[in-house]
Amino acid sequence: MTAARRASPLAVPAAVTVALILAAPLVGLLVLLALPELDVVWEHDPAHFWLVLAAAAVSGALSSATGNAARRRGDPRVFLVSLGFVSAAAFLGLHALATPGVLMDGGNAGFATATPVGLLIAAACAVASGGDLTGDRGARVIAASGLLRGALVVVCAVWAGLSLTRTWPLDGGPVGRGEGPLVLIAVPGVLLFAVAVIRYVALATRRRSRLVLSLVAAFVLLAEALVAVAVSRAWHATWWEWHVLMLAAFGLVAHHARREWHEERFSDLYVGEAAPASQEVTVLFADLAGFTAFSEAHTPEEVSRMLNAYFAAAIPSVMGRYGGEVDRIIGDELFVVFNRRGDQPDHARRGALAGLALQRETARVAARHPAWPRFRVGVNTGPVLLTVLGTRGGRTHTAVGDPINVAARLQALAPVGGVAVGGATAARLPGDWTTPLGDLALRGRRDRVPAHLLRDDLTEPADPPAAP
Repeated sequence: MTAARRASPLAVPAAVTVALILAAPLVGLLVLLALPELDVVWEHDPAHFWLVLAAAAVSGALSSATGNAARRRGDPRVFLVSLGFVSAAAFLGLHALATPGVLMDGGNAGFATATPVGLLIAAACAVASGGDLTGDRGARVIAASGLLRGALVVVCAVWAGLSLTRTWPLDGGPVGRGEGPLVLIAVPGVLLFAVAVIRYVALATRRRSRLVLSLVAAFVLLAEALVAVAVSRAWHATWWEWHVLMLAAFGLVAHHARREWHEERFSDLYVGEAAPASQEVTVLFADLAGFTAFSEAHTPEEVSRMLNAYFAAAIPSVMGRYGGEVDRIIGDELFVVFNRRGDQPDHARRGALAGLALQRETARVAARHPAWPRFRVGVNTGPVLLTVLGTRGGRTHTAVGDPINVAARLQALAPVGGVAVGGATAARLPGDWTTPLGDLALRGRRDRVPAHLLRDDLTEPADPPAAP
């Protein structure tokens, strides 16, 4: 048996064990339905409220974490997963409000059916997230992300309003076991979760990811919860079961996500993880000249204060106005990428202007501290590979390629307070913005590289590029 087979989370004995565990709730539900005398009653309003609220809170935390990752990486799959968690959290919150004595003494159809409606939307998001989201499909999802979030907020708000005011079609009383509305919601929800399971099992097989497997398990538990929603009686054991299943589903995903490396916790879901994306970008390197000597002569606290003061001025100047993304800060070195998502066609211009802005802003800081070292900046343009590097215990999504090495070398040759740009960057800038430095021999490179010095007397252009 190969090492890859031994390491696989989908090994047959483990898969069988997991399948049996996941089937246990459904078996238990069938037993309770077959033996009604075992389907005991326990009516406890506080327990219901806090159980549902806990499930909503965990789902909400997951929606926040995945939403932040989706925005940071522009990943359509993680976004759709986030949208599913948002739906579940929002409608679970509405269901919690259905607890007698919270907002009203008696229940109604809107609050009673909020949970299955939220899970139905989550199931649709799960199916969509497991599909082919490469190329234009994924780009369209990201382009519509704001609209999709807004639509979900509107649906949830309208549902809450109609429920509170008992307005048609949510003007009825609590919906009971096996009644039409619950069945009509539960059946398509179960079918959608089944499709999502199939798609994510295939994804887990390719990625060999425990995080993806936790989503598979969660989809199974949520499908079983929908079955219990349709057939259970209020306050009976079967009714409590689907509340517990939801909390278990979201808790399982949260547990496995917490075990992943925090910086790229959801990288196993990235659409580009299996096939890293090639992208033309502009990269900016900024480094302090004389930092080693300064560190030797000052305490770590003084060095830290100096770096924080500089970065507080440098980072907003490259991000806010020009839309750069800080890839890494290593000691006194700042590494920034423009056009990571392919949405900045003027990335060379942005990078050059960001370099000037960084020098101007940090010069103001240095004017108050003449003994502090100053930045040198290198900017270069070219194709790189955007990918996740590392493994469990340390992962990062970064750019890899020769243009990055050239930018770092250009930075080392730039004058203190100046910005050196590569030939590919200079070719995309107005001709009077740069002064040729000739073909320079860069350390570690066999061939010389054309370099230019960006004029430091340039004023802000009349039409600066807007941040994305």
